Amino acid sequence: MINDVSVIGLGKLGGTMAGCLASRGFNVIGVDVSQKAVNSLNAGHAPAQESGLDELIQQNKQRIRATLDHEDAILNTDLSFVIVPTPSDERGAFTIQYAAYAFEAIGKALAKREKYHTVVLTSTVLPGATRYGLLPILEKFSGKQCGKDFGLCYSPEFIALGTVIRDFLNPDFYLVGEFDERSGATLESVNSRVALNQAHSKRMSIENAELAKLSVNSFVTLKISYANMLADLCERIPGGDVDVVSDAIGLDKRIGRRYLTGGFGYGGPCFPRDNVALNFIGNYLGASTPLLEVNDNYNRTISPRFVDKLTPHLRKGATVAVLGLAYKPLSHVIEESAGIYLCLALSNKGFRVIGFDPLAREEANSALKMHALVSDSLPACLQDAECILVTTPDEMFKSLNPEECLLGKESVTIVDFWRCLPEVFHDHPKIQYIPVGRCTGNAGMASIETLRGLWAESTD
Repeated sequence: MINDVSVIGLGKLGGTMAGCLASRGFNVIGVDVSQKAVNSLNAGHAPAQESGLDELIQQNKQRIRATLDHEDAILNTDLSFVIVPTPSDERGAFTIQYAAYAFEAIGKALAKREKYHTVVLTSTVLPGATRYGLLPILEKFSGKQCGKDFGLCYSPEFIALGTVIRDFLNPDFYLVGEFDERSGATLESVNSRVALNQAHSKRMSIENAELAKLSVNSFVTLKISYANMLADLCERIPGGDVDVVSDAIGLDKRIGRRYLTGGFGYGGPCFPRDNVALNFIGNYLGASTPLLEVNDNYNRTISPRFVDKLTPHLRKGATVAVLGLAYKPLSHVIEESAGIYLCLALSNKGFRVIGFDPLAREEANSALKMHALVSDSLPACLQDAECILVTTPDEMFKSLNPEECLLGKESVTIVDFWRCLPEVFHDHPKIQYIPVGRCTGNAGMASIETLRGLWAESTD
């Protein structure tokens, strides 16, 4: 039974994996090229920002240590998770340069190890990368043979930033791409002790697992885009409400309700790039994948479309508050964030923009420098705002009341992209409340005339 594991790469996912594995009784050695990350983990602190991670590591620090030395980790553990960056290149493909560096160091360490060791790549890669790009590096620098002297698996995680701990310990399933039966069985034995929910390990070839990882994320983006299309339709149909429609069709077992909440487009560090990468590999292999390209293009039109819709309703030079600068609640990540896009676009159109986010203030400050202010507090952000845009359904925003938004002003316009504000906002006499995905107010009257015109024409 394996009790000693290593985690190579101590970023948001790797650092959380180290804490979670230790919490399940494993002795963990973390490896990173950053002295700061190593020092943080050895001091019992999170090497990267993630909700709840600092507390988890402090609770289990007796089973965790970190090092800069790959050899130390490989010689003193029986299984290694490799979770290093695989950034996108200009083609939309994933580069494996950081993974190659780690595999070279692991290979050199394996050369000095007598016992069998299993290497598990967790970073997202394109099909073929593990077997044809990285395995040869292990065999070259170890002088050993995969399957005989060491094992190899590809096993990515399905997690969301902000809830990584929960997702890692309660996965829907484990995706195990195995070089051979022994490699897969070894990893499955570890997985069975990690999951709190007795999740099943779905074992397959390495290439099928690489494709499955990209396919899951890309399919979810298609579902999000479909929900946003429904929201646009609902705004144009009398009484239309995307939540009502989504609740209904989500009851169909073939569809399901998750990710069917129309609002903003998908963002963050995974969904956009995984969809683009799957289209890249499809084109490279000669497969027909235009659906993926159309999906990406549609998603990129959503934020500009909202800017065009908002601009005619705002006084020139008006102060606009943007609530939500991270790409989602419970995260400090602003990559592909709709809130950041809106701040920049509205600023470029001459509006005074001030943003607020509970976690992403530092990151947003860097991104919005010279374009928008980033407030240290929610009341300060709302103080002078004539228009308030709620771009993420953060609990802090959901608990707002009308007085906190008005602050003595005669009126205020609120655009609620996720329809998350309480009902008291809906018919408030001093608030023009605009819920994205619902047909209300003047738009409702216009939609009646438009729809009536369609059927009047058909009966003439």
